Amino acid sequence: MSEDGSTPPERELDRMDVHELGRLGARLDDVEIVDDAPRHEPGSREERRAYRRVAAWFVLTALGAVGFVLVFVLWPWQYTSEGPEQTLRAWFTPMLGITFAISVLSLAVGIVTWSKIITPEDVAVQQRHDGPSPPVAQRTLAARVVELVDQTGLGRSKLLRRTVLAACTAVAGVLTVTVLGTLVRDPWSEGPYSPLLTTGWRSPDGERTYLRVDTGDPHSVTLLRPEDVAAGGMLTVFPFRESMRGDPEALAEMLRAADVPVVIVRFFPGTPVVERVGQEDFHLDGLYAYSKICTHMGCPASLFEQTTLRILCPCHQTEFQANEYARPVFGPGARPLPQLPLRVDERGYLYAPHDFIEPIGPGFWSRDPRG
Repeated sequence: MSEDGSTPPERELDRMDVHELGRLGARLDDVEIVDDAPRHEPGSREERRAYRRVAAWFVLTALGAVGFVLVFVLWPWQYTSEGPEQTLRAWFTPMLGITFAISVLSLAVGIVTWSKIITPEDVAVQQRHDGPSPPVAQRTLAARVVELVDQTGLGRSKLLRRTVLAACTAVAGVLTVTVLGTLVRDPWSEGPYSPLLTTGWRSPDGERTYLRVDTGDPHSVTLLRPEDVAAGGMLTVFPFRESMRGDPEALAEMLRAADVPVVIVRFFPGTPVVERVGQEDFHLDGLYAYSKICTHMGCPASLFEQTTLRILCPCHQTEFQANEYARPVFGPGARPLPQLPLRVDERGYLYAPHDFIEPIGPGFWSRDPRG
């Protein structure tokens, strides 16, 4: 022992094993270890069963993490408003959430189960002291840490070590893929024709896109003429191209697409109208067509107040002044509804010569400043 009778000499410390060093450190810190006995007899059937229970949760953690990575890398993620891939794409985010939740929750349950059925309770009582610990405390603390690691079973069970390593590696992989994957994927790979910048009103091969009325039958085609919209009225229309005729799936999908609904309104003669700069020729004889997708949160702006000429979104009460390029005048919406250009063909049917010139719906960080 040292001169003060509290610390053993260096040679005696060298002869102590991990357990004895741990007890010495406790005494030096005025800690009374009440109970740190193992929960199971080392090597017993009960201990092996406990290891398997904990390992099962860590295996599930790894499987959930692997599933997350596979979904992130292989699942269709590009936005599309129509076609058979739309349903599959719609599950991209939910599947990421499901696999990530399985991984994280399994890891949490595994750690809690580990502490409940393997790790000793380690009940101890410590008196509080002020000031720093003596140098010998560093050595005894290290021994105590080694002892605690041994008590967790990691030193005795290869199964537990491997599953813990697999679980931690898998979760680290999830975090790595999440961070780096967002830097690799390019949502603007198609340039101005990227999915977030275009809608179903764009005709990829130059075919005319007509205004179609939904009659309740997804397979019927009813095109719109200017005289079909009464003064002071509003009508919802959808895109149609002749190549869709006779294709029930294409006709139905276009009605279900999230970014294509358009409201067309006709003002009373003499109604003062303020045109948006650069869109002065988008209207046709008092007919104005605007995206039906609210620029606040993407709800359908489906109500029209004839006396004030305001288009209303019922979700959060944003009001757009229809005769002033559908600018927001009330509510949380911050941008006007994008306007669709209108023309009439030789048969008298309305069509859109091109897509919206700005993205529709709510904003995003790299949105064109025109929006």
